[in-house]
Amino acid sequence: MPKNPDSEHSSIVQNPFTVVNDRGKASVLIICDHASAHVPSEYGGLGLSADQLGRHIAWDIGAGEVCGRLAGLLDAPAVLCGTSRLVIDCNRPFWSESSIPPQSDGVAIPGNAALDKAETQHRIDHFFLPYHDEISRRIKIMRKREENLALISIHSFTPVMDGFERPWHVGMLWDNDDSLAAPLVKALRRDRQLCVGENKPYDGSNPPGYALHAHAADNGLPIAVFEIRQDLIACEQGADEWARILADALKPVLLEYGS
Repeated sequence: MPKNPDSEHSSIVQNPFTVVNDRGKASVLIICDHASAHVPSEYGGLGLSADQLGRHIAWDIGAGEVCGRLAGLLDAPAVLCGTSRLVIDCNRPFWSESSIPPQSDGVAIPGNAALDKAETQHRIDHFFLPYHDEISRRIKIMRKREENLALISIHSFTPVMDGFERPWHVGMLWDNDDSLAAPLVKALRRDRQLCVGENKPYDGSNPPGYALHAHAADNGLPIAVFEIRQDLIACEQGADEWARILADALKPVLLEYGS
């Protein structure tokens, strides 16, 4: 089982966010909402064991590693969230019921039971907003100098969910704008060994991804949302291989877009 990134990748993922390749020159911003399983010490692990916090319920296994490597390959800055999705899910609107989950994949989260408004607001103010404010700040700065800014979001998914073995190696998610997703699906499918999902294993519009709307659609920016199967990127070799697969698909698509 993958270890908690607090011990393995502390130089990459910190709380509430960290930036990789800060001076990247590409007109591309990469984000990773679930890069870390870190739970601040004040929460006592939310009442979960270390093994439970190493599972997919706490973070997107391998996504942060792929994100960091992709930043270097594209020469783009990347913003990685440093807080576990169980503290507050930075890929959900903070007013939604799934923002601070009382349970995840059948596992009860004791530290999220019956939260009062003050604690909910504390998590929004200290973990959710700093991460998304940094993304918004960078978008504003980059748009002043880059005419065709594009966003890339990296996620990962479990090989099996509810007894169903998911066949996809990678999926592309979108809602209304598929200007990057459509050509990327074609680019990835040039490798006939890859099973590429379109709005799989999730639909980009249901549940609504926060960044897809708040950072992309609301700013009129195209976004490529990747979902990579976790068993393919749970080790460093796999993360490196998939960063290169994504980079090879992205480079010609971004060049045509003008990024």
